Amino acid sequence: MNFKPANNIQDLQYFGEFGGVNPSISDSSTYTFLEAKTMFDTFEGNTDGCYLYSRHTSPSNLYLGEALAAMEGTETANVAGSGMGAITATILQICGAGDHVVSSRTIYGGTYAFLKNFTPRMNISTSFVDITKLDVVEASINDKTKVIYCETVSNPLLEVADLKALSALAKKYNLKLVVDNTFSPLSISPVQLGADVVIHSLTKFINGSSDTMGGVVCGTSDFVNSQKSVIDGASMLLGASMDSLRSASILKNMRTLHIRMKQHSKNASFLAGRFEADGVKTVYPGLKSHPSHEVFKSMMNEEYGFGGMLTIDAGSLEKANALMELMQERNLGYLAVSLGFYKTLFSAPGTSTSSEIPEEEQEEMGLTDGLIRFSIGLDNDIERTYKMMKTCMLEVGVLEENNMVSV
Repeated sequence: MNFKPANNIQDLQYFGEFGGVNPSISDSSTYTFLEAKTMFDTFEGNTDGCYLYSRHTSPSNLYLGEALAAMEGTETANVAGSGMGAITATILQICGAGDHVVSSRTIYGGTYAFLKNFTPRMNISTSFVDITKLDVVEASINDKTKVIYCETVSNPLLEVADLKALSALAKKYNLKLVVDNTFSPLSISPVQLGADVVIHSLTKFINGSSDTMGGVVCGTSDFVNSQKSVIDGASMLLGASMDSLRSASILKNMRTLHIRMKQHSKNASFLAGRFEADGVKTVYPGLKSHPSHEVFKSMMNEEYGFGGMLTIDAGSLEKANALMELMQERNLGYLAVSLGFYKTLFSAPGTSTSSEIPEEEQEEMGLTDGLIRFSIGLDNDIERTYKMMKTCMLEVGVLEENNMVSV
């Protein structure tokens, strides 16, 4: 692929109001007009370059949106106050009463809960399917279907969606392919593979410091502007807006995203290989044992690797909890939800980020009690980290010396 997302971010250069190297922060909730007619035209959506009210947009939000659109290769983007603010506004902008969604069965628990429990109130139904089985995806499409929804790399099982094949299906049936790319920024560029709309939780890798929430919808100008319409825009009317101070902070952190993603991927790849060699059941898209390893390779921007997320199966919830508590005690990271932080984060998703999914459905999709999801940090000496983690695994019985696979 010739698409270079980091170059697109680098080529954006903004000047502050007084010549600062960072753009000035627009610390206002509302904006003035010199003429009453201009205000009227802005409400009608016919005036470019004028700001109305920060729930609609602000200069700071537009700077961040422009950078994110450049990263994903879309015409424009609209930022939101959280990832769920971006997801819900997108689904509700496309779908109305009587419509149908085909969704991956393994998605973030909040998204699952929204589609499973909330949208039926509006008579929007969802079929949850194994997104890696294209025949099952196609069989689930009906004449009411409007959207195929998936995560590039799924939360928490790390299933990989074949975006090229899903795009072909979406085009065949005149559907929108909406892709949550939170787990794989820079590594995968979904629009280049045929996606119509790309969503991120900016809270995670893109911001990278676990100090704010944020979301974004990247797509065509027509779609993004429809979300911001004061008449019927889901983003405007649901009010999931981002504060300008937070936009400015995330924009600064985006400048180091390419460096961080390379290190996250490098460290995760190292640990995944070592854990698997030790005999721990490990899932990571960069391992040849991953069922969609070749699919990921066919889509990836190679220099950014296979991402910073991996899972292991500790065998039981008791062992998983003991291991996570010990690793936290040894300063190897935090027992915490979320991802993309500079320190390693780990959690048992069955009882945390995927707890919205009923136990019987967790079991059906392969989400075991002992599963631990790791967001691997930016550790400089990853071999040291591995040795310390391995010691923890031996102490709590996740690994046993006499059962280790020799390499």
